Amino acid sequence: MRFTVTRLCGGRALMMIPREDIRIDIELAAERLQDFTEEVRTDGAMVICNWRGMEMTVYEPGKVMLFPLKERLEGIKYAKEVLERLSDCRI
Repeated sequence: MRFTVTRLCGGRALMMIPREDIRIDIELAAERLQDFTEEVRTDGAMVICNWRGMEMTVYEPGKVMLFPLKERLEGIKYAKEVLERLSDCRI
């Protein structure tokens, strides 16, 4: 899976945007994320949780934002891992 990576929050956060077209069922993703993250909450458009000492947000189009994180390759690795775990949440 390939990503476009964007820096946010003055370079303190990264947004990994999949180049392939994916859609995530946010409610189902929130349930799955409870298995390996902490403090999962959703507003229907995104899921926000704490994971590996970072705030992670997963959006319906498969975007993954991690804060704080500065290392691009690490962000890609984490986004791949998370989206693989959410593969059964695709719509």
